[in-house]
Amino acid sequence: MEASILLLCGTCLLFMAIQRKTSERRRMPPGPFPLPLIGNFLQLDTKNFPRSMEKKYGPVFTIYLGSAPAVVLYGHDVVMEALVTQGDEFTDRGASPILTKTTNGTGLFEGSNGETWKQIRHFAETTLDMLGMGQNIEKKIQKEAGFLVERLKSTNGRTFDPTSFLSQTTTNILCSISFGKRFNYEDKNFLRFLHFLAHHNDCPLLSSQLYNIFPTILDYLPGSHQKIFKNTEELKQFVSRQVDVHQKTLQPEHPRDFIDAFLIKMEQERQNSHSAFDHPNLVRSTLDLFTGGAQSTSLVLKYGLLVVMKYPKVHEKILQEIDSVIGPSQTPCMADLDKMPYTDAVIHEIHRCLALVPLNLPRTVIKDTFFRQYFIPKGTTVFPALKSSLYDSREFPNPQQFDVGHFLDKKGALRKSEFFIPFSTGKRGCLGKKLIDIMIFILLTTILQHFTLKPLGDPGDLDTSPTTGFLTVAPKSYQLSVAPR
Repeated sequence: MEASILLLCGTCLLFMAIQRKTSERRRMPPGPFPLPLIGNFLQLDTKNFPRSMEKKYGPVFTIYLGSAPAVVLYGHDVVMEALVTQGDEFTDRGASPILTKTTNGTGLFEGSNGETWKQIRHFAETTLDMLGMGQNIEKKIQKEAGFLVERLKSTNGRTFDPTSFLSQTTTNILCSISFGKRFNYEDKNFLRFLHFLAHHNDCPLLSSQLYNIFPTILDYLPGSHQKIFKNTEELKQFVSRQVDVHQKTLQPEHPRDFIDAFLIKMEQERQNSHSAFDHPNLVRSTLDLFTGGAQSTSLVLKYGLLVVMKYPKVHEKILQEIDSVIGPSQTPCMADLDKMPYTDAVIHEIHRCLALVPLNLPRTVIKDTFFRQYFIPKGTTVFPALKSSLYDSREFPNPQQFDVGHFLDKKGALRKSEFFIPFSTGKRGCLGKKLIDIMIFILLTTILQHFTLKPLGDPGDLDTSPTTGFLTVAPKSYQLSVAPR
């Protein structure tokens, strides 16, 4: 009798849960019907996603990644409405088993939410300011730019792929900020660190989604998902070794870098049971500076050099500004940028055309949310597509073309645009935007100040279309040579 009653109650609860889910699905944004277990994965046109879906379902639609729904926002208006107007509801970072495994709810960008994220974010902002986001960091970048110049000179006219040079330079800048020191480019530990950074997210979409669907099973099976876990552990170990050194040499009155500042904060918060400042958050937050700053900056620079070679007239006009404002021997600094509107517009257009994170990093709604006429349940992953703003033809008349005029007014001054959000916007906007801006300007102008770039083949044949990806893109590989100007 008791068993029958329990079975009946269980059946009723299951039926009510199914009814609730069905009701929620009906009120959610429209989208393609999902297949069992794999969702809409096989139905997504990765070369034209999410534009292809937007044409059919409108600017707010639902897709299923496995059995979990995700809402995609496509269009400048809906993106700004979510991230700014209703920014509080869309503050949290989207979660998944693969993300939980690699971050364990820690860090600056991908892993943390709620109070932990607020504490770490505020600390990082104030610490970077304290360390001197202005002149001090600018000097570190200028110093590393000098090392890059010497590396490029050593090629002696040979063709090469610029990927490793740019990655080494941007990573060393972050080493100076995080560890208080730079590494020799031949240092084996540094090269190992670079290797794992470069392959940090080397997990194909299919593999990552399969893991998100069957995490318990795939934990025990080989595959590319295991590679990303191994890479993450290697990166954490490298950072942990730097933390060990800092703990032994720490002088609380004289913090040298990001790790020192975090260790001091840990000591201050030691009696606070709700503090987010612990060793795991220190390691992951430091690592996030590299994955969010060094890698993305090197990719933008790589794309920038490709664009400059493809469009000789653009190259020529940048050189005119460099020669008239900076000169042949003065080191570029951010004060120069105000006098170089054309170069500034070129950098804006590089960001716009590349659209490095086209779908944005995933968000999640912190509570049941009504967005426009739709219902989005608490915890639902949301992708506010940045590329839809960057490629909006209302603001940028030739969105598929590289056109510096997109960011110049009739007088040749820089034209600012609220559609320009390559670093996202709102409360989860990129913490390192200012740092990335400084690195790109100083490194790009330093390279062009010292060298003439020569592509392998005809400039017009260079392919500037980035590799397609679900979350991130990258410039295609290419070769070039450099000659002193």
